[in-house]
Amino acid sequence: MGQRGSTQPEVRVLLLGLDNAGKSSLLYKLKINKFVGTVPTIGFNVEMLDVRKNKKNFALTVWDVGGQAEMRRHWRSFYQDTAAVVFVVDSADRSRVQEAKRELENALRSEQLRGRPLIVLANKQDVDGAMTVSEVKDFFNLRRICAERDWYVQPCSASTGFGLEEALKRVSHMTKLPSESAAHVKENIKGTVNYIRAKSVRR
Repeated sequence: MGQRGSTQPEVRVLLLGLDNAGKSSLLYKLKINKFVGTVPTIGFNVEMLDVRKNKKNFALTVWDVGGQAEMRRHWRSFYQDTAAVVFVVDSADRSRVQEAKRELENALRSEQLRGRPLIVLANKQDVDGAMTVSEVKDFFNLRRICAERDWYVQPCSASTGFGLEEALKRVSHMTKLPSESAAHVKENIKGTVNYIRAKSVRR
């Protein structure tokens, strides 16, 4: 990862998931390319990752928020200005996937996250019996709950590094840069103005 330039654009990504899903381990494997055994995150961690999209360098500011039950009620405090949501699932712990599904659905109902892309990381694929990508898609009913947003499921392993490079590329590809969002807003304004003008002419 290169040094972040002063003029480099930044986008905010929210890293969510239940406790013990492997969020912090994934983040530090991406950041320093080492597996870091972590303790449960009380509060949050913030790291910046340098990525590239459309021949432009930009920084992902990743907010890794604790996943314990008492922390989840504070998740909404981090939703503002989020460009994408990365939700980590312990795909080897089938006893908690229903709990993970409920928390993901609760988060995606927030108006502040409306339309934001979702990348689900099916972590711990190195463990025997881990859920496959197809199982995760079907169990979480992603086609239904993500009908109005872009979404993707990436199999990975924080301990081995499997799938993490692909995960980072997917996040950077699906995240809108500030310039892209501004262009989208300008296009919407332009379309509205043209519509008003057209109606005025018809009168």
